[in-house]
Amino acid sequence: MTLTGALRGVLPLRPAGLLTRPADTRTALALADSLGAGHPRGARRTFSDLLVFELDGDPPALVKHPRSARAVDSLTDECATVRRLAADERLGDWRRLLPTLELCRLEGPRLSLVVESRLPGVPADTLLRRSPHLGRAVALSALAEIRRLHRATGRGARAADWAGDWVDTRVAVLADEIPWCRRGPGAAALGALRERLAHDLAGRRLLVGWTHGDFHPGNVLTDGAGAVRGLIDWAGADPDGPCVLDCHTFVLTLRHQRERRQFGHLVADVVRAGTLPPGDRLLLFEAGALGADPRGQVALTLLTWLWHVAGNARKSARYGRSHRWVADNVVSVLGEVAARPAP
Repeated sequence: MTLTGALRGVLPLRPAGLLTRPADTRTALALADSLGAGHPRGARRTFSDLLVFELDGDPPALVKHPRSARAVDSLTDECATVRRLAADERLGDWRRLLPTLELCRLEGPRLSLVVESRLPGVPADTLLRRSPHLGRAVALSALAEIRRLHRATGRGARAADWAGDWVDTRVAVLADEIPWCRRGPGAAALGALRERLAHDLAGRRLLVGWTHGDFHPGNVLTDGAGAVRGLIDWAGADPDGPCVLDCHTFVLTLRHQRERRQFGHLVADVVRAGTLPPGDRLLLFEAGALGADPRGQVALTLLTWLWHVAGNARKSARYGRSHRWVADNVVSVLGEVAARPAP
């Protein structure tokens, strides 16, 4: 490994704001000027290679600028998804939760951007840091709203019929993006994961429909009491996804925030214990998204984890290069899977 590669592996996933702020401010000013808009506010980089900032107006707007080819692809997918959902008459007034696309300008190499309405509300993760006692209310409200999308667009199907898309394509992402998964114990563990999911999902029927794909508290906007005001970041959405994954993602990331433990460590605990913790089971049961048996609960948790880590690895190369992220969120889970193969 080169010195540059070694350094990349230990650098934080998001560059330090103090180092990047001058360049980000210049870029935001140039983008705002290209729109004939006023002064940009709050320019910040995201984990998915975006520069995001706000513009005052009526209504106020949010601008997203892709900083890599992957980010361009991600924003292109997000624009297509939001347009499809906004045009779907089955969703009725649920569509008020979607951002309104004002401009998708993604062809140019330098000043490409997406402009969308800035929905009201505060991200649920921010609200819960201030008011952790609202955790249950926020979770039930968020899960109820995403289940409305699932029920409106979903249909029952055999999980085995979708294994190629749901499992194999995402296993391939990990093998492509994460060197540890390409050979030796990593490749063997990835094979064990595929076999276990194929075994444990066989014979199960799941609701297949529009799935957000990254449904965590940071992508849910709420009022001060926890009621949902908007749902954002649709880049990873899938019209033929396993709907229940959104609920598992939200419950797991809620606990990730509350306990301040890595997502992968929480999933490894579930694999090791053979069941979800009681609090998670209760929330999923009340949302109508709890598997009837422990084996199904673990299988859906592993499928949720696979979508989560593959989505991160696909949207930014920094994830696969980060030794710490890989150790905490990939090796920890695959190690448990390899130690407990499918019967």
